Amino acid sequence: MSTRRSLLVAALTLMGAGAALSPARAAPAEPAVATATPAPGASTPGPAQPPKVLRYAFLVAETGFDPAQLSDLYSRIVTAHIFESLYNYDYLARPFKLKPNTAAAMPEVSEDFRTWTIRLKPGIYFADDPAFKGRRRELVAEDYVYALKRFYDPAVKSPLYSSFRQEGILGLQGLRDDALKRKRPFDYDKPIEGVRALDRYTLQFKLEEARPRFLYNLASGDTYGAVAREVVEHYGDRIMAHPVGTGPFLLDKWRRSSLIRLVRNPGYREVRYEAQPNADDAEGQALLARFQGRRLPMVDAVEISIIEEGQPRWLSFLNREFDLMFGLPEEYAELVVPHGHLAPNLEKQGLRLVRSLASDRTMYYFNMEDPIVGGYTPEKVALRRAIGLATDIPTEIASTRKHQAIPAQSVVSPMAWGYDEQFKSENGDFDLPRAKALLDTYGYVDKDGDGWRDLPDGKPLVLEIASTPDSRSKPYDELWKRDMDKLGIRIRIRTAQWPENLKAARAGQLMIWQLGFNNTTPDAQIGLELMYGPASGGQNLGRFKLERYDEIYRRMLVMPDGPEREAQLREAQKLLTAYMPQKFRVHRILNDLSQPWLIGFRRPYFNQIFWPYVDIDTTRQPAR
Repeated sequence: MSTRRSLLVAALTLMGAGAALSPARAAPAEPAVATATPAPGASTPGPAQPPKVLRYAFLVAETGFDPAQLSDLYSRIVTAHIFESLYNYDYLARPFKLKPNTAAAMPEVSEDFRTWTIRLKPGIYFADDPAFKGRRRELVAEDYVYALKRFYDPAVKSPLYSSFRQEGILGLQGLRDDALKRKRPFDYDKPIEGVRALDRYTLQFKLEEARPRFLYNLASGDTYGAVAREVVEHYGDRIMAHPVGTGPFLLDKWRRSSLIRLVRNPGYREVRYEAQPNADDAEGQALLARFQGRRLPMVDAVEISIIEEGQPRWLSFLNREFDLMFGLPEEYAELVVPHGHLAPNLEKQGLRLVRSLASDRTMYYFNMEDPIVGGYTPEKVALRRAIGLATDIPTEIASTRKHQAIPAQSVVSPMAWGYDEQFKSENGDFDLPRAKALLDTYGYVDKDGDGWRDLPDGKPLVLEIASTPDSRSKPYDELWKRDMDKLGIRIRIRTAQWPENLKAARAGQLMIWQLGFNNTTPDAQIGLELMYGPASGGQNLGRFKLERYDEIYRRMLVMPDGPEREAQLREAQKLLTAYMPQKFRVHRILNDLSQPWLIGFRRPYFNQIFWPYVDIDTTRQPAR
């Protein structure tokens, strides 16, 4: 048995004994709990209860906390708990149910799905901040108008601009075009028909065409949450570090790429635990019975460490430094969740496993503007399809992912509209002989006798794969090399930290990059956007542009769900398989573990909100 494996087995067996490989990160000191001096003759109160602090780790560093400037998952987990959307997903309903949040009721929608009118609840306030100059600032409809306009401001450079542009909100694009044409600041004060405050608490959207699923945009507090203009103008280019919302938490401390600490928002309104779990959901019904009516949030603070390496993150959890293991490192799956069940020794210690098939997919994209792998001619398509066919997904699932995934057949993720377990495509095939035959047919052969395939014109064929310099990426990089070696193609691994890779990807500077995509709505359209031509440079990192695909994409936007829309989706799936701008690899199985004292955790499917719904039994916690 290897030394590393021996250490892990010992930690699994002796949980709490003080694992030697815990990261040397001292937890921040807790705020002192003030206690009043009892009046003469009064009974002496019991000892003050320790604060309830949810502690866990992210495996990727955050980029910041301004919703308009974000697209990465981990930053958006934080912003989802600071900023609030008009609607939210029910925490216990599966797969999903939407309900009012800052809105007073569900929206009033015109028959043609082009006019959406929402009334806000009065008496909701932003967290106190110096930007408000000592006054209490109420949430009003104009805050959502302003927040939406920021996605269109060229100076903000929002990666989600294309996502909102496709909704066809009347007048917003004109504001952006005018700012670009005149080279003047974006005019936030100019009223437009597409988004306006009819009065202090009434918000209305008007759209160019029908948008039957526009409601999903209004349920994304991580991106489209209410933002106060005074805050943005007060902090200027420091706004990424100064998020101020109406949500249950506020940012208390931030050490970039190291620690994020949030505390309960003392001005948060009275919100009670209410949910509608399915009738046959025994666990959900039990949580409802336990927590119904409790005021939210139930914890006082959340502390998130950034630990990119799997081993110290896992051992810190075993050493009881963390309350939650948010995503078990795959390399430990055989020891921790053999055959999909929690190991008996861990179960005896009271750990709880939450296992779920994620509404996500991993993939790698090809830069369609790259001179080697990009392009739409037959030989370029053949190269991409050959690379896809030579990607050994069965081995990736079995060895690298330790069976914690299923093969992806297309762009559509589990739980999303249009997902079909029986759907099969070439995207899910591993066929090395066919891959080699494709390359031979289109002239990708060894022309100089060095043992490696060359381009049809005789120039060297070298693939540059973007990656990150950590142990988590290493086995995938090794698998990449092994697969391409068998195909006869040389590769070069280009490493950088994840935020730097994302920046380079948006600038079109990466040839090939593997990453994951988590659905934030229950619809397939959000995934299709990653190949939508007008989204190039934003969500469409690979800059795929195909007129027929874009036409299908726009048609699907206006259609209600049903057989006709599903037929359009199937055609889009065929086009993506044929042109292979992305190779969809797997849908991940996620294993989250919680300590015995953490109660109520469930990983959300389509939003990132769970902190308010968990509780900590401090009487069961070890001394810290």
